[in-house]
Amino acid sequence: MTSSERLATVRDDYDAKAEAYTAFIGEAFAGQPLNHVMVQAFADLVRQFVGEQAAGEQAAGGRSAGGQVADVGCGPGHVTAFLRDRGVDAFGVDLSPRLVEHAHAAHPGVRFDVGDLGDLGALGVATASLAGVMANYSLIHTPPDALPATLAELTRVLAPGGYLLVSFQALDAAGGPAESFDHKVSPAWRYSPDHVVGLLGRHGVTEVARLVIAPGEDPVRGFPQAHLLGRRAAG
Repeated sequence: MTSSERLATVRDDYDAKAEAYTAFIGEAFAGQPLNHVMVQAFADLVRQFVGEQAAGEQAAGGRSAGGQVADVGCGPGHVTAFLRDRGVDAFGVDLSPRLVEHAHAAHPGVRFDVGDLGDLGALGVATASLAGVMANYSLIHTPPDALPATLAELTRVLAPGGYLLVSFQALDAAGGPAESFDHKVSPAWRYSPDHVVGLLGRHGVTEVARLVIAPGEDPVRGFPQAHLLGRRAAG
């Protein structure tokens, strides 16, 4: 399957189930307090970074580059809204036009774009322009051969000192780098956290913290859930 065919499959799969997915995912996220811990920490760190950046620019007589955050694979915008409620200037990107329609309807006035998280440049997102990038269970639809390029794109748009939070169904340390699984909407893969950290390290993003939720906390498949927080080198 070519890259364009894969993207079309994911888009069509989510378009077809947009209503059911929207009805489910917001409540599912609201019921995951351990997930919230990392998203809240991400929001706090981004706000701190933006404040420091603005203070530094002001002291130097310049202008701050701003503090936007991209929620990539945003679905109906539930995490985008969570971030904005915590003072983060977040916007959403999703491959599914139907999910973006739901996001606009639920959160009027917030920016949501139809686009591929692996090609944010097509949406005009410039290099080193964002204070943060959030990928909340959206990388799982990226196959192993495309993951390095996708992570390279997410790090490309991060400003020096900016933060990246990626969350995904995980493999344990002995499980190898990647494994496909039976996602209910579209083909998906789970990844070794160490493998993802290694790929991010190629592009100057180092691990700040990780939370791995025990397999027994997943009542559906019994998978570990990984939340990796990284930061792009400031230099």
